[in-house]
Amino acid sequence: MKLLTKLLVLLLLPVALHAQDTAVVKKQANIVAKAIIAGNYSTVISYMHPKIVQMAGGKDKILQMMTNGMQQMKAQGVTFQSATIGSPGKFYKAGTEIHCLVPENITMKVGTSTLHSQSNLLAVSRDKGKTWSFTDLNKNTIAAIPKLFPNFNKALVIPEPKQQGF
Repeated sequence: MKLLTKLLVLLLLPVALHAQDTAVVKKQANIVAKAIIAGNYSTVISYMHPKIVQMAGGKDKILQMMTNGMQQMKAQGVTFQSATIGSPGKFYKAGTEIHCLVPENITMKVGTSTLHSQSNLLAVSRDKGKTWSFTDLNKNTIAAIPKLFPNFNKALVIPEPKQQGF
């Protein structure tokens, strides 16, 4: 009986660890989604991959760019209404990092119209799943993946973002 119990624990432990990792990714992605809606760009930046922050010129520069960009969008009648995070996908080893896709649905108001966007965040952990950074996978960032993540695992297939509305 003791042997059976030990075997069950050994078999179920990886499943429990995977579920726990998925919950951590989703929790942290939700923090980012809520920060975007609230206009808390410092929080969004704190969850960006360090390489992206560095390429943008540092935290202060990217904060200024985000703030200005969002103010311009708002002046043009574009406002974020909601951002929801789906269940993270399969984990992939990519060099010393772990990568996975996290589905994201964003609803924006554009004048009197509503735009729905379905895309993914690339979640990246450099500390074995304790903390995650996120990259919004739009057409520009998808094209830059090889430059941003030289060890990207090509088995992780990134679907094109979809937009509906107007």
